Amino acid sequence: MPTSRLSFKEMCARYDVTPRTLRYYEYIELLSPDREGRARFYNGRDQARMTLIMRGRRFGFALEDIRQWLLIYEKEGTAAQMQAWVELADRQMKELVEQRRQLDETMGELQRLRDETAASLG
Repeated sequence: MPTSRLSFKEMCARYDVTPRTLRYYEYIELLSPDREGRARFYNGRDQARMTLIMRGRRFGFALEDIRQWLLIYEKEGTAAQMQAWVELADRQMKELVEQRRQLDETMGELQRLRDETAASLG
């Protein structure tokens, strides 16, 4: 887990997010930076959470699912969080398989229409 504190600007740069995104994650209680006046500083816990949030977003998880998953660790511990992760991953894999099926279908339809149009030209 990272140990140095990062400023707001450093967090945005490290995780390649906009200031608006970082403020939103704080607003929905995914992150809770230390405040010194108007400045925000993110400790190792927040940095670790941000890594998990970014990974979850890349896998297509909803922010609310990520928030609930992170809460499980705080309330029930690692084993419960790992079990919840398996369930979330299983559900997301099903969703991704369906999205792939729909994408393949759409691409096939587009290719057919493209080929028909190209054939009508020549």
